[in-house]
Amino acid sequence: MKAVSRLTRRVRWWIVIIAAVAGAAAGVLIWSPWRAAAASYETVALRYGDITETVSANGTLNPVTVVNVGTQVSGTVQAIYVDFNSRVKAGEVLLRLDPTLFKAQVAQGRAAVQSAEANLYLAQANEARGRTMYKNRYVTKADLDQLVAARKAAQAQVAVAKAQLQHDEANLSYTVIRSPIDGVIINRVVDVGQTVAASFQTPTLFQIGQNLKKMQIDATVDEADIGQIRTGEGTRFTVDAFPDQRFSGEVTQVRLNPTVVQNVVTYDVVVHVDNPEEKLLPGMTAYVDIIVKEHKHVLVVPNAALRVSLPGEAGKREAPGPGQGVIYVIDNGQPRPVTVTTGISDSRNTEVAAAGLKAGEEIVVAAGTRRPGAAHSRSMFRARQ
Repeated sequence: MKAVSRLTRRVRWWIVIIAAVAGAAAGVLIWSPWRAAAASYETVALRYGDITETVSANGTLNPVTVVNVGTQVSGTVQAIYVDFNSRVKAGEVLLRLDPTLFKAQVAQGRAAVQSAEANLYLAQANEARGRTMYKNRYVTKADLDQLVAARKAAQAQVAVAKAQLQHDEANLSYTVIRSPIDGVIINRVVDVGQTVAASFQTPTLFQIGQNLKKMQIDATVDEADIGQIRTGEGTRFTVDAFPDQRFSGEVTQVRLNPTVVQNVVTYDVVVHVDNPEEKLLPGMTAYVDIIVKEHKHVLVVPNAALRVSLPGEAGKREAPGPGQGVIYVIDNGQPRPVTVTTGISDSRNTEVAAAGLKAGEEIVVAAGTRRPGAAHSRSMFRARQ
């Protein structure tokens, strides 16, 4: 009986050992695929490309020259000869004010001149007679001096009357408003019958854009970016009216006068724009990208590649210094961290450089999970080389 009991115990031990081995094998078979599942990466191929760094700003399109046409005299609008969008030439009549009062002032001025000239004629005759009488000792020198003074006063009155007449004639001419330049009527702010008053400030009647084929953008640039802007730099911009079309321009001026709104400091940057088809209209909002740097044929990576953080990698390597970053290169199926020097960047890609780094290498842009045995995925980045 004892021998049977020992045999039974041995069999039980072998059963336990076999079960443990079988369990361990099953665990390995089960764990290994899921461990592989943790090593899933989305990759792209490193490539050469062109990259441009820009400063973004919003602005308003305006004609290069806008003239506000006003009036120097008050009066009632009698006639208007142009309207919105009318093309005008320099000297062309735009508007007439009622000239009745001004014509009356001119007539009064002419009469005043005639009266002053008559007084001058009498004073000259009196002086001539006085000189003859003075020679014959009929009047004194004092009497003659009074006659000379009267003649000079009469001459001065003629000059005053003529000057007033010129003033009145000028005011009469100002009732006819003419275009000072060749251009297009952008705005008209008066109607027939309206009274305009030119007192302390000249009222604006029309706004004329000199040449809509040459426009400018007055762009607002933040003080943090203004140091990168230089005259002559190229720009690209879009407008809401043509969202699928990109226009180009050139920075012509960085104005020194700042604008401060709620402690936010901005500067006005003027961008020159050619508008041969006159598609761009005054007042349109322009979304401007000012090109501050541009590098050709450099290694570029998606910005996402510099943000990848793989599980377990934290603390295993030193943090990159200023102007550096880390990308993961697929080496024998596994990601290998590479510290790179970063250059200029746009909204999608960044310039990188490192010893031994070459185009065509697979780099990680995202880490995730996948089914056992599945290959790491590829994006369309390489196809765009």
